[in-house]
Amino acid sequence: MAHPTDDRNFRLPSTVRPTGYDASLAVDLDGRRFASRIRIGLALAAPSTELVLHAAALEISRAVVTAGEARREAAVRLAPASETAVLSFDAPVPAGPAVLELEFAGAIVSGLRGLYLAGPGLAATQFEAADARRVFPCLDEPGFKAPWRLTVEAPRDAVVLSNGRPEAIEEVERGAIRRVRFAETPPLPTYLVALVVGRLEALPEISVRGVPVRTWATPEKLALTGFGQDVAVEVLPRLEDYFGVPYAFGKLDQAGLPEFEAGAMENAGLVTYREVALLLDPATASLAQKKRVAEVVTHELAHQWFGNWVTMTWWDDLWLNEAFATWMAFKTVDAWNPGWRVWLEFDQGKAAAMHLDALRSTHPIRADVNNVAEAGEAFDLITYEKGGAVLRMIEGYLGEERFRDGIRLYMRRHARANAVADDLWGALAEASREPVVELANAWIRQPGFPLVTASRAGRTLRLEQQRFWSDPARAGDEPAAGWPVPLVLRVGQGGKVTEQRVLLRGRSAEVTLAGDGEPDWVCANAGATGFYRVRYDAAGLAALGRNLAALAPAERIQLLSDEWALVRAGAREIGAFLDLCDRFAGEEDHAVLDELVARLATVEHRLVADADRPALRGFVARLFAPQLAVTGWDAAPGEPDTVRLRRAAAVRALGLVARAPGPAQEARERLDRWLAGDRAAVEPNLHDALVAMVARDGDAARFDAFQGLFRKEADPAFRRRYLLAQAAFEDPVLAARGIEVLLGGEEVPLQDVASYSAALLANRTARGPYWARLRGEWDALLGRVQGAPMLLRRVVEGMGALVERRELEEAEAFLAAHPVEEARQAIAQTLERLRQDVELRERTTAQVGAWLARGGR
Repeated sequence: MAHPTDDRNFRLPSTVRPTGYDASLAVDLDGRRFASRIRIGLALAAPSTELVLHAAALEISRAVVTAGEARREAAVRLAPASETAVLSFDAPVPAGPAVLELEFAGAIVSGLRGLYLAGPGLAATQFEAADARRVFPCLDEPGFKAPWRLTVEAPRDAVVLSNGRPEAIEEVERGAIRRVRFAETPPLPTYLVALVVGRLEALPEISVRGVPVRTWATPEKLALTGFGQDVAVEVLPRLEDYFGVPYAFGKLDQAGLPEFEAGAMENAGLVTYREVALLLDPATASLAQKKRVAEVVTHELAHQWFGNWVTMTWWDDLWLNEAFATWMAFKTVDAWNPGWRVWLEFDQGKAAAMHLDALRSTHPIRADVNNVAEAGEAFDLITYEKGGAVLRMIEGYLGEERFRDGIRLYMRRHARANAVADDLWGALAEASREPVVELANAWIRQPGFPLVTASRAGRTLRLEQQRFWSDPARAGDEPAAGWPVPLVLRVGQGGKVTEQRVLLRGRSAEVTLAGDGEPDWVCANAGATGFYRVRYDAAGLAALGRNLAALAPAERIQLLSDEWALVRAGAREIGAFLDLCDRFAGEEDHAVLDELVARLATVEHRLVADADRPALRGFVARLFAPQLAVTGWDAAPGEPDTVRLRRAAAVRALGLVARAPGPAQEARERLDRWLAGDRAAVEPNLHDALVAMVARDGDAARFDAFQGLFRKEADPAFRRRYLLAQAAFEDPVLAARGIEVLLGGEEVPLQDVASYSAALLANRTARGPYWARLRGEWDALLGRVQGAPMLLRRVVEGMGALVERRELEEAEAFLAAHPVEEARQAIAQTLERLRQDVELRERTTAQVGAWLARGGR
């Protein structure tokens, strides 16, 4: 007879709850093994002859339960479908307190989850979503929080870090082994327990309001830890002040790991990072790198409250953890360094989420999660970026103070415990006396977002909403209900700008604009804070085009993004969009220029016929050559970041999109000088673009040089840059070498396999041969990333760089014949987007050619 644990959707019963864990773990780095004993305090609501806990890839040699005076040995049966261990007893374990003791062992794996090999002589854990069960038998669901006490034995020369402070350190086995006992933690879900063992060093700790902060790296990268440490020191007190709750975990360690699947992991008191998300040299790092490290560090520290102090009950509220940390990170970094204008980077993430959310294969922010494999697929742009954008939109509606008061109420009410989304909405509603539950649930419980059509007659603005689809064939499909859309309008008249707020509840509404006379222009998404697209009537769009300078940079970016989305949806002609791009010839803001470069790069990659490429490149050069003429290649002393980033946008446009020979030659000369030791030759914000430009046109000597640089470089951003450069060479012989780097050996780090694969598919020379080999050697590549399911999904998503209908049909047939259970959602989304991209190409290529033939006017 089938047992409930034979179902992969099995959930632990609520009648047995953990009250505490006490584990002793012996780590053998050379043998890549660990052995452990664990005592789990339990509270049973009813007598039971069976206890179930999670365990995967563990060898359990003994399990004994003590309840009162009785000790009972268990028979252990493993249930692989649900990754559980069923402990059966010959007599019922009585209701009340009990202690379960287990002895077990396992392997330090080469994948990137459980306890894995994170670098030479270095092991680390990654437990989210549900991989603590690969190191400890435990109740591995987020609703079962309990304190943890950990004791670890490791080689004497290894650093040992965990969630708590070290309480005692002693040497055993004649000094060959060091035993570290850590302080008991506050109640934690199992996914936040962490351990790092091996070759690491840290700069001296810094105390922040009594909290010691240290940032760790492998010894050769110790000098790169200072910036990440400074960020943590700056933002930790800001987060304490915002939440109104002191930091709860005693100390804060940050560790940069050479191999790491995601960007970072918010383990309580021990945050682990992919090195590129934590380590940098401020003298050579680009501003984008600094912003990224600041945002990631702050995101993980925000989790120490939102997720760690108050934890979701189950993975269907994962979005609540990640969306809040995403939004909070940008809010905190912006308050700390407003000159960085990080909300514009936030808008880039929001735009990517809108692209995904316009697909049939999207999902609501709060998606039903039946098992942990589905939880893994929920780590996407909808969860992080759309969720964060909706929170920002709600904060804008409630106001900053009332929103913060609601968050503080939520933190107090659910301290050290679990909560669900409606608990947050209830606290915000109580603090603000606004209908937050209605507003929030309308946005998080249904997929998609609205397209708001704005048309004006005099001072009457008519607003209509419908669901936005990127597929032209679905334009008439509507959800059962619309959205309550909180719009902020900006109206320009005679040099004066006013704002007006509207909550669009129904399908349509008419708004009388304040003031007298005819407005010069109306922007229906002020500050671009709303998660919706706007379609203006012809007169409204023309008015905005004439008054671009009056719009904020975020609004200009949103205008470009919305109009591009309308082209994809078949609601605008590509020629009209290129006309709009032409109006940005005098643009000075680097963030707007970045958006323009991105859109024109897509046109160059997908939509232009080979015969029309010279004309398109001429158009791009006409837009951006004056930009570079203004900034020049060399940074002046004290030059502001705005100029540096404007120069970088121009170089990317001219070198990577227009492929202009002059900038290409300049790039080669400057990069060679920089590599020879002249650091003034390449302004830090240009280095990534120059490496890409030089690689694309490079010869065999250049390929060898980049390969050598990759092998010896310590800085993780530069190392990754030199690695991906090997996938960018367009000479056929060198493109073949670039393919061999991935498929012919193990030189590409596991964490970079998906990025490298995507880079090969984006290379027009390598694409064909690599696509053929990828399908032919799929099983081998799949096996390589099998221990890193997030990377597996990214490999599938990289197929979105394919261009032709033939390639689309090959991808559809191949993925149908080779289904990947862990990437079902990624496959559906990738194929749907690729299908739309191919149809867009077929629909617009002739139109692009005709527009260019007219001289781009």
